Amino acid sequence: MTIVFKVSDKLKEKMVEYYKDKKRDKTPPYALFQADEAGTIITLYESGKAMFQGISADIDANMWKEIEKKLTGNVININASSDKQNKEKMIRETLYNQTTLGSDEVGTGDYFGPIVVTAAYVRKEDIARIEQLGVKDSKKLTDDKIIEIAPFLIKEFDHCTYILNNNAYNKYQAEGYNMNKIKAILHNKVLVEMKKRQPEYDKIVLDQFVNPRKYFEYIYGAREKVNDITFMTKAESVCASVAVASCISRYIFLKKMKELSEKVGVELLKGASVEVDKQAALLVKTHGKEILNDLAKLNFKNTEKLKEYV
Repeated sequence: MTIVFKVSDKLKEKMVEYYKDKKRDKTPPYALFQADEAGTIITLYESGKAMFQGISADIDANMWKEIEKKLTGNVININASSDKQNKEKMIRETLYNQTTLGSDEVGTGDYFGPIVVTAAYVRKEDIARIEQLGVKDSKKLTDDKIIEIAPFLIKEFDHCTYILNNNAYNKYQAEGYNMNKIKAILHNKVLVEMKKRQPEYDKIVLDQFVNPRKYFEYIYGAREKVNDITFMTKAESVCASVAVASCISRYIFLKKMKELSEKVGVELLKGASVEVDKQAALLVKTHGKEILNDLAKLNFKNTEKLKEYV
């Protein structure tokens, strides 16, 4: 059984005093202590989160619940959760305050334009600057906001970007590589480079797009591999380096889309909608079908739908 709840500063002091002779030698990151009490493992974090693990976790947790009520009048609601759920919760709570290497990609859902993958390095002491820019929830930022803040991120934070143009993407597809395999190969490329340049970090974080076991199957043949990865869904909201990587990737994708648009004389649409189908058909009529090899991901269903318009 695992129970987690937040305690007041007054109760933190009491817990530190109570467990001072029961502490373990090693303390987890961002924890004030970890202690053993009759089969229960108690961990108190700097944030005030107290975690009780073990068969009698509820007994110890209830004891501190009653003490909290007497000290402050606060009523703590205890909810037990599985070890797996709790572990993920604690990882999410601590990642945003660590020095990390993180990577994210853009363009995989767009018919037009390249795939852009970036790995970025962010020290924990620089996270406050990133939050001031509003980078934390990068997926929610508008393109205009990305264009505004990304040049600063590119200048201030060490990063590595790989751009896979459509010719290269279509060759990968012709050789039988699916999208997830292509993404895994590209993420590994940028992470290998960044790990060489920035070997001091707490975690390497990847915005998860596939099961970790499958990810490592995809990069099995790579000459160099990064293995110490923390896979996390929606990682840009809990890891600063992934958020920065996401913004930089998006900014570069937008620049490349602009270049391609200027090449064909029309502003290329993002995504893979019916309107994209119509625009692709117009481009084929104007420039010939060969133009799509430079502009589009030919394995998308949009290519097949061209028959309805051409």
